[in-house]
Formats: sequence, C-alpha cells, structure tokens
Amino acid sequence: MAQATTNIRLTSAVSVLSTLDPVRLHQDFASLDHLSNGRAEIIAGRSAFLEAFTLFGVDPAHYDDVFAEKLDLLLAIRDHENVTWTGRHRPALNDLSVPPRPQQDRLPLWLGVGGTPSSAERAARLGLPMVLGLIGGDIRRALALTDHYRTLGQAAGHTADTLRLGVTSHFYVGKTSQDARKDLYPYYREYLRPKTPGGRGWLVSPDQFEAVSGPFGALMTGSPQEVIDKILTERELLGIDRFMGQIDFGGMPPGMVNDSIELLATEVAPAIRRETPT
Repeated sequence: MAQATTNIRLTSAVSVLSTLDPVRLHQDFASLDHLSNGRAEIIAGRSAFLEAFTLFGVDPAHYDDVFAEKLDLLLAIRDHENVTWTGRHRPALNDLSVPPRPQQDRLPLWLGVGGTPSSAERAARLGLPMVLGLIGGDIRRALALTDHYRTLGQAAGHTADTLRLGVTSHFYVGKTSQDARKDLYPYYREYLRPKTPGGRGWLVSPDQFEAVSGPFGALMTGSPQEVIDKILTERELLGIDRFMGQIDFGGMPPGMVNDSIELLATEVAPAIRRETPT
C-alpha cells in the first residue's frame, strides 16, 4: 500500500498495544514511514476483548495497568532518540536508541477508544488525538464523551488543534439507499452474530439494522449522498477531523468491496473535501 499510493495516510485501526511490544511497534511503523515517504501513523488501543491476552502472556487482571505502562514507553520512544525507562511489566531500557527513527520528526499517535470515559480521559490528559469506534447505537450518544474529552484536554493545557477527533464505523456505500441496505444486511448480520453457542456477538434483526442505518445511526451505509450527509452530520455534531470506514467484513464478496471503495473515492471523498476545505 505504501508503494502503490502517494498521498493517503497509512495507519492502524487499531494496534492492540496491550498485547504488543512498544519497541517493535515503533520500529515497524518507523519502517513504514520510510517506505511511504512520511505518511505512517499509529492508532493504539487496549482492546475491548480479552481473548488474546492469555495467548500473549498478559494477565487480564492487569488489563489497564499494562496498557498504561506500554503507552508510556511508546510515547518515550516516539519523543526521544535515546530512552531510559523502567516499568513493572517489561524489562527496563537504559539510555538505548530505538532504530530506525521515522522520516517524520515523530510518528503521529492517536488513541483508539471504544466509548469508556476512562479511555477518553487518558487521551485528554496526554493531549493525544482520539479515534472513537462507533460500532452501534445512535451517534448523538457520543456527544457527552467527545465534549468530556475536549474539556479535560483543554483543562490540562492542551490546545484545540492538538485534541483532534476521529471516528471509525462499518462502511458500505451503494448506488442507491435501497440497494445498499439490501446488499449489506446479510453480511452485517453474519459479521456480528455469535460464532459459538453463547459466544460474543448478537443477532441483528431487520428493524435493528434499519435503525442503525438511519441518519443518526452508527452504521455508515446508504447512497453516496446519504453517506456524505451522515459524515458531515458527525462533523457538525461531534466536531470530527477524520472519518475512517471499515469496508470489508462479514464475508462480503470482492465485487461489493471494490464497488464501495470506488464510490467512496469518486463521489463521497471529493464531496467531503469540497465541504471541508480546511
């Protein structure tokens, strides 16, 4: 992707820092930064699900402590050529460099959050831009959280330009509203259904799908104009600086994915750029 593109930013959504080593994560994205001529970014999150923690030797009882510590180390690596750092869950670093350094002065780092106030508060205290995962429900419910983030961040001395906000949602754009909903529903239902008896997930009814597809629903789907209107609504309501669409899920066939990307590139994105020239 870095070699096939020239302008778009390349980022993770999301790097689960709780189960990754901050040194290796920074090295990987610094390498990507050189391959992409300075277009790499990291979105780091602690994960809403605990299944992988035991697999990677992380005690779920220390869920938040491990993430906070690893985030502290990642920030130290990002901000300093040589790092001296001590923690409880990883061996210390004593005046060590972490090569390669990125092509950018430092890698942009966003904090990915799933909607918990504590995560938004952490981003605000650290002055990190925040990406909010809007997976379901009404987008207006996120307003209290985004206002809380900005209020705390400014109280901590960070500027409004620093406290940037992005959202990410499941995304599918079709030629018409009716076609988009009809085509997407079976794959959206498949994606969210429990895969094992009593497992994580839920069954989405047609009525629930229609609600979450509506003007204030979190699912970003519909005709190109519907999707444009909803992204601009999120910008007006929540003050978002970035929208990221999750475009391939539930076993969607390649043709559907490719058509959605094409409509995003040829109709949705140009309209958004015209409406948000700054």
